[in-house]
Amino acid sequence: MAPRAAPLLPLLLALLGRPDPGRAEGCDLQPVTEEPPITLSYATSTVPRGCVSSGSMATSHEVHVLSIKWSKASAFPLKVSVTPQAGGCSRPAVLVLLCSHCSATITSPCPDLLVRTDAHLGPDTTAAPGPKLPTATGEVQLLAWARDTYRGITSYSELWDPRWVQLRLGEDASSPLDCIPQEHFDAMLHLETEVFFHGVKGCSRRDAQSTRAAHIIRLQPEPSSPITEVNLSLSCPERAMSNQILILQSRTNLTWSLSVNNCHIQFLVSGNYKIAPISSLLLPGELLPDTEWGLVAKAFEKNYSVIASYSAIPTSTRISLEIQEHEAVRRVPVTPTPPAPTAVSLPHVLLLMLQPWKCTDETMEIVIARSHLEPIKDVVNITLRDISCQAEKNATHFMLKTPLSHCGTSLEGRGHANNELILNLAKGTALRSVRVAFQCKIPRELFLRLFPTAAFEAPQMELEVNKEAFVQASMRWEDHPADLQLKECWLVAPGREPVLLVQGGEARGAGVAVLEGPPSSRGRKVWRFRFTYAIPEGGRVPFSATLKCKAGLQNNTIFEKVLEVMVKDGWQPPNNRGLGLAAVLGITFGAFLIGALLTAGLWYIYSHTRPISKLQPVSSTAPASESSSTNHSIGSTQSTPCSTSSMA
Repeated sequence: MAPRAAPLLPLLLALLGRPDPGRAEGCDLQPVTEEPPITLSYATSTVPRGCVSSGSMATSHEVHVLSIKWSKASAFPLKVSVTPQAGGCSRPAVLVLLCSHCSATITSPCPDLLVRTDAHLGPDTTAAPGPKLPTATGEVQLLAWARDTYRGITSYSELWDPRWVQLRLGEDASSPLDCIPQEHFDAMLHLETEVFFHGVKGCSRRDAQSTRAAHIIRLQPEPSSPITEVNLSLSCPERAMSNQILILQSRTNLTWSLSVNNCHIQFLVSGNYKIAPISSLLLPGELLPDTEWGLVAKAFEKNYSVIASYSAIPTSTRISLEIQEHEAVRRVPVTPTPPAPTAVSLPHVLLLMLQPWKCTDETMEIVIARSHLEPIKDVVNITLRDISCQAEKNATHFMLKTPLSHCGTSLEGRGHANNELILNLAKGTALRSVRVAFQCKIPRELFLRLFPTAAFEAPQMELEVNKEAFVQASMRWEDHPADLQLKECWLVAPGREPVLLVQGGEARGAGVAVLEGPPSSRGRKVWRFRFTYAIPEGGRVPFSATLKCKAGLQNNTIFEKVLEVMVKDGWQPPNNRGLGLAAVLGITFGAFLIGALLTAGLWYIYSHTRPISKLQPVSSTAPASESSSTNHSIGSTQSTPCSTSSMA
């Protein structure tokens, strides 16, 4: 039988870097030409064209030029705020505002601000309007007129679709002498604006049975951006829908602060986030795809078949999103506006927002901080569908870890594990149970585990030198798991040559043996092998090592996994890493010499400090006459009470 050819479309999309393309098929994002379902704006200081100069410092005025353009008629009046430097309004200023056919309100605490504009000024304007602008057709003519009239320009900014503009007065002597406009100019030192986004896209799956709608905002990556927190203000129509999701994708080290008004909506967020009305605690997000196709596939994966809006905008500190009651979303059957979360619905809202479950290819782990459960009063315990699987609890967390084959977990969904969290709540003297069904995504990735024995139980993160270690690599691949092969595995340690352990499913190197793995089940494939990490005599034992494995398909799609382990220095043969013979002899001789000197010193002290009276007879076997003579002589010379009385 000829080998099965890989489908052409998935292969081409894989080469283009689109993750899991099959999940996004049937939905071609197109610009929304009708009334968009959202109003989206974001703060920025980067203008399409702009410049600064020091040419106005030799004149009597600062001169700031704003050229406003619109991609579509704005329903909002433009608000312009002109603020002075920290020292106050120390110098007269001129604002040239080119904004034909628009309404604007200009406010400033500076009484000497002169405004030259062709816009219709609202009644709240506090700046003094000057003569009307001459008819200026473009950038070149406008800047030439400003130079001729005021003999210098402080700043120039071209803005598209602004909602409001804050202009900061001030001049910089280090700026160029001439104001020459540049593309994508950073005007952070003197200007901030909030601009409307009109590039909204949308689509729906052709085979969609559900009309659940997703709104996606993707922040375009800017590696040099200093922004660490994004404040998003979200508002919904009065007749709020409960079957929508907001997907917020950004770099993972960004924190989202969400201010929600009248919205009953699901969230899926990159990085950490907090929802102001519910809690100020940071909630963990999840890693989201960073491509258009990947985010659409993620929405479909969550069973949202209508992409009501997809918006890719620059990273910003402030974003405003207003979800409109639009036809694309109105197709959803109208349901009554859900009330504020009650004691019954709050566990569902909170747990679906926290999503405390995490799955690997063989386990499910649930970790819930008790502080996150504060809105739910009196949680006694938490179990899964099988109530014998009860979470352990301590002072800070509820924790539960179980194999995917236990606790009532079902693997019916494609790449998902389904179960229920059962919260037992104290209600007076009785217990009340709340069930929250959930779906845990099983990552399509390679997993590596290190075990100390061939039983492959209780994985560890330590690799012991000169002792057998057992490795298991595994992965779930629903589509033709037989095509999945373990390509190679290496052991890499600092300061040592990498060691090839397995290649092409065969052992490479001394002490390596490929083992028979358990039978594959439900699209899961497992590879096992053992090896011994030997250190040559006199070699240095590294502090850590890295196990790297690659698995792949016939179409060259590669999955790589890295496992960092600590190296444990176990038993070593004699003289391998111990002290040398010379060191041992030196220590022994030194100890002997110190002991001899100490003994001699003590004997010297003893012999020179003992009293003469303590001297004893030399021999106990001397003749009696000698002994009595000696005793008599000694006794006659001692001044004791006995000798004194005898002499008397």
